[in-house]
Amino acid sequence: MWLLYAVASAFFAGVTSILAKIGIRKTDSTVATALRTVVVLIFSWSIVFLTGSQSQIPALDKDTVLFLILSGLATGASWLCYFRALQIGEINKVVPIDKSSTVLTILLAFLFLGETVSLPKGAAVGAIAAGIFLMIEPKGETLESAGESKKGAGWILYGAGSAVFASLTAILGKIGITGVESNLGTAIRTSVVLIMAWMMVLITGKTREISEISRKELLFISLSGIATGASWLCYYRALQEGPASVVAPVDKLSVLVTVLFSYFIFGEKLSRKAAAGLVLLTIGTVAMALL
Repeated sequence: MWLLYAVASAFFAGVTSILAKIGIRKTDSTVATALRTVVVLIFSWSIVFLTGSQSQIPALDKDTVLFLILSGLATGASWLCYFRALQIGEINKVVPIDKSSTVLTILLAFLFLGETVSLPKGAAVGAIAAGIFLMIEPKGETLESAGESKKGAGWILYGAGSAVFASLTAILGKIGITGVESNLGTAIRTSVVLIMAWMMVLITGKTREISEISRKELLFISLSGIATGASWLCYYRALQEGPASVVAPVDKLSVLVTVLFSYFIFGEKLSRKAAAGLVLLTIGTVAMALL
């Protein structure tokens, strides 16, 4: 059953990227992150009260709460980096870099969770890494100005930051939900992300930009928040029941959904190398789930 939750998580995560890209065309990415976190918070806590999970709150121990908070901080950092990268880079390049967190997650799961990596799994990890490399390889475009060049380098850095923090999120989340129902764990983490995101808005002095957001972008930001909430609920339920070294790669298949929708909505096409990378990424991910 956990595999179905992981697949559902991948689908909603892929949809999230598309909706967010539409919602941050003019809206500052930090402001958008804070606003969509409000939606995710409402969504996640509604599920908690619908399922009666709030009754477990008094029984939470200090270690569980600590790791949920740390996981939430890592998630917040990952989001801020990811949506900034989406805003200034092409979605078909940003998403693969974010998915490189798979390789790091597997390594961390081996080091800290004791999850074994067999030779076949190692080969699958190699295929994933090779696929990601091919997908993010520059296509050879010539940027017209130095300003564009700096912008081009910027999304890579933000994308890399997103991947690092996402891998930490998976590991900390796996540890944190061992003693708590997954829906409640998701809601607690979301609360931490909300505080972090709005603190960033206040620190950077971007509160005035909220009133300038168009209704269309606000709608898509909200929809991306709902998709994120659905993805989170599925993802952390899968993490609770299955191994992190398999759940994380399956979740990264969201890149297939993203690539498909980005082609029809944004007209972004994959080069031959990128297409070959997508095939390798998919094969490696499927192999990780089956081995």
